[in-house]
Parts: sequence; structure tokens; C-alpha cells
Amino acid sequence: MNKIKNVCVVDDDELFQFVMRQHFERLELVEKIHKFTDGEQALNYIKQNLNEPDNLPDLILLDVNMPYMDGWQFMREYMKLQLPEGKHIKVYVLTSSTHESDLQRAKEFPSLAGYLVKPIGKNIIKEILTELLPA
Repeated sequence: MNKIKNVCVVDDDELFQFVMRQHFERLELVEKIHKFTDGEQALNYIKQNLNEPDNLPDLILLDVNMPYMDGWQFMREYMKLQLPEGKHIKVYVLTSSTHESDLQRAKEFPSLAGYLVKPIGKNIIKEILTELLPA
């Protein structure tokens, strides 16, 4: 069975990370789940693995409101990175915010695959993962 190699969950809420891990493990569609509590940790991980495309995430679930480096700051820095040729990373913003200002801000980043409002269930995760699976 095909699996997605790497998923990054970037969220300072440990309960949310736990729930996401449970969803991923039950779906059995992901090999590795990397958890980060702020954007800088995730960005450093990506930078450290730019020469190792197999270690780069295929999917990033990114919280907007985090201490230190929030999701918007992460996206600004992420957009500057030069990913290896042929490597595509889907980034979904995951947030509890339904503020119009956040929705508008998300539009500043055309590379975002989507804007999802928490809580999200296993069905949405399955849908996202299924889109990423190699044919």
C-alpha cells in the first residue's frame, strides 16, 4: 500500500497534535509524523533537509496562532526557500480563527493548499492524504 512519507504538524497545542497523530495512525497512510510547536522549529527542519528531498514533508498542517514564530511568519520565510526540483509540499493552514482578516491574509500566499477551521475530523484528513497519495 502506498503511503505518504512525511507529514509535519506545526501547532503549539499538544492536545491537537495528539489528536492529529491518532488520525494519521488510524488511517495508516503516513510513514512519519513530525511535530513542531512553532514555525521556527518546522522551518529549521525543512532547511536542514533541503538536500535530502525524501526527508522533506509532503504535507504541512500549520497553525496560525503560535508563540514565537506564528503561521504567517512561517509562510513568509517558507516562500523564500528553494525546494529541490520536483519536490512539492502541500501546506494547509489549520486554525480556530474564522476572522475575515485571517482569510484575507491567507490569500497573500497562493502556495497555500487550503484554509481549514479547527476542529477537523478524520474524514477531512483522509481526503487530504488521499489527494497526496501517488497513483
